[in-house]
Amino acid sequence: MNRRLEGKVAVVTGGTTGIGLGIAQELAAEGAKVFITGRRQEELDAAVRAIGKSAIGVRSDVSKLSDLDRLYDVVQQHASQIDIVVANAGGGSFQPLGAITEEEYDKTFDTNVKGTLFTVQKALPLLRDGASVILTSSTSTTRALPAFSVYGATKAAIRNFARHWILDLKDRHIRVNAISPGPIKTPGLQGLTSNDEQWRQFEQQLAAQVPAGRIGDAREIGRAAVFLASDDSTFVNGIELFVDGGMAQI
Repeated sequence: MNRRLEGKVAVVTGGTTGIGLGIAQELAAEGAKVFITGRRQEELDAAVRAIGKSAIGVRSDVSKLSDLDRLYDVVQQHASQIDIVVANAGGGSFQPLGAITEEEYDKTFDTNVKGTLFTVQKALPLLRDGASVILTSSTSTTRALPAFSVYGATKAAIRNFARHWILDLKDRHIRVNAISPGPIKTPGLQGLTSNDEQWRQFEQQLAAQVPAGRIGDAREIGRAAVFLASDDSTFVNGIELFVDGGMAQI
């Protein structure tokens, strides 16, 4: 069987759970050697086991530049170049205007925006010409949610990074694209509810807003990432690819 990413080297930040893990699993299934990052060693070890022998875990917080330096030092010990970077690590919480704290603002922007910026910038010396950079954005770039303005602002910034970076990197033919997932069944999303019954109700409410009639699976985001990482998308550059069952289109 011909695997689309055979021999490729990929870095996926925030690859221990949820969407990041789904992306890392699909990249590995298509033949890539995958370096994943996470802040908690136990989760990192479990994710490496779930992905398989082609995965290497590096404990790292993307908001700390010294951690990113250590990440790429480890990558360089195992690989001469990087073919794929997936700047995925991120998060946020619900805080309505009037209740937003400076601490939460700094935390969300440091992880989502600063982390994405320096994940890609510090990869540049190792990125081969013609590489693929994938940024994890969100449907919140175009679809507002109450009490989620800080998160939405960070994801809008990430989407705009893709637009600008394709110009900065055009001489090296490095493509930069953003994936904007809709509601995806992840531990983070489930963590917004306090018990199984609340989760079932919440999932039904979300599914009712999706033309496809359900919420998504992290591996479906992973398959979209494989497309953007592979030669199937060599003329796809600077886009925001919605993987949301149509939610942001209505």
